[in-house]
Amino acid sequence: MATFEAVGEGVADKLSHCFLSNAMSQDGTASTIRGACMVVRDVTDFCFHSYFSFMDELSEKMGDDEEPTDIKLSYLPRSFLVALVAVPLDVLMITGVALWKSPCMLLKGWQRLCEDLVGREGPFLETVCVPFAGLAIILWPLAVIAGVIASFLSSFFFGLHAGLIAYQEASFQMGLSYMISAVALYDEYTNDLLYLREGSCLPRPKYRKAGSAKYETGRNKDEHNVTAASAEKQHQGQRKHRRVLHRSKTFMETIQRLRPIQIWDWLFRSCEINGRILLSEGLISSEDIEEFITKGKGKKLSIKLPAWCILHCLIRSAKHDTHGLLISDDVEVTNFNWPKDKVFDWMLGPLLVLKEQMKKLELTEDEELCLQKLIMTNANEKPSDWDDCGFPSSDGVKRAQLQAIIRRLQGIVANMSRIPSFRRRFMSLARALYLEAIDAGTIDGSRKVERKVKADIASEELQSRDVGDTKGSSNGTSVDVDM
Repeated sequence: MATFEAVGEGVADKLSHCFLSNAMSQDGTASTIRGACMVVRDVTDFCFHSYFSFMDELSEKMGDDEEPTDIKLSYLPRSFLVALVAVPLDVLMITGVALWKSPCMLLKGWQRLCEDLVGREGPFLETVCVPFAGLAIILWPLAVIAGVIASFLSSFFFGLHAGLIAYQEASFQMGLSYMISAVALYDEYTNDLLYLREGSCLPRPKYRKAGSAKYETGRNKDEHNVTAASAEKQHQGQRKHRRVLHRSKTFMETIQRLRPIQIWDWLFRSCEINGRILLSEGLISSEDIEEFITKGKGKKLSIKLPAWCILHCLIRSAKHDTHGLLISDDVEVTNFNWPKDKVFDWMLGPLLVLKEQMKKLELTEDEELCLQKLIMTNANEKPSDWDDCGFPSSDGVKRAQLQAIIRRLQGIVANMSRIPSFRRRFMSLARALYLEAIDAGTIDGSRKVERKVKADIASEELQSRDVGDTKGSSNGTSVDVDM
């Protein structure tokens, strides 16, 4: 995509645009580097925020009869010893198998690409992709070299896993057995990948004890089923080779995958608008924003604010009696135009159910205004939490249903906050709201935090032109949030 943008119509110096970019364009190598930096930041957020968030949730949901697994220190010496022996041996053997089968991978890859070229299938299906697919034929040896390098790197993990097997089975012998079996497993998987003979001629001793039902019944049976399925697929592929070929996605289908960014844009735009309103009403304080900016924590800002935005959307959708979610006056999200993305698929169903529940509750305007305060400041665990909050309705069932909906929305937002790019974009939103509120005199912020926010914004100016988000938004119509 960056290549097409750099050498498209109206570009004067196309060669320089392939490597450089200026303030007026998003093409070139520089924009790709900025996008790579964003990916690194998103992965960092996932490792240091999402992972520990998952672990905290698991710890909170631990039952009374459950206990955390303790590491038995007496098993560690044999595990380290097995790993020290297995790593060099598996690296040598697996790399040798990869080098031995690399000529077969080279020839079979060229054969497959040439068949697709003749039949106009696979990467040659779209005319615009034919030059790149032809380049793939020329550069296929590089892919084979990359496969050998990947096999070399994965062999370290096979050797380290032998130490884990020795710990799980409390047996030095079982660890060494896995060290030998790992080579046979790799050989068998490569045979299936290259449509070679079934199984492997290398020895494959058992590395699980007969009574180890905890691992044997689950993992080894699944492994047996996968092996049987792959063997059946291999036989079908040998009989009818063309039947197992899958049509690659077309150019337009690939572009449509970028549509989920429209949902992100709506959510963060809604958070920005509602954040200003809540700041002006005092429901969000400077301490809440400073805590999130400095420590990366703050349930009121990162969980309750998006939950209120989604709840406000559900209320508007219920009032207008729409089939889907009304995110603006002219945009309604339904099952037909919802982004076909696995990450978003699990969100639409629950939100539509919650919308129908809100429709049955028939909230009044006073109750809607009070909900804004309750979701931001009050606890929502039991109906008695709303006794002294001034909620117009005294119906205990109605209060319990609203509290259940709020808890469900906060759970959905908590899961959404673990998605890569959410934390980065929400942090940028919090910084913008903080500086805007200080300039407007709404809050009295800390000088230290203000200097830190300005320094962070200045350091991210080059990344402010979000390559991924800009390209994603350009492939669909923009969504104006109507609050």
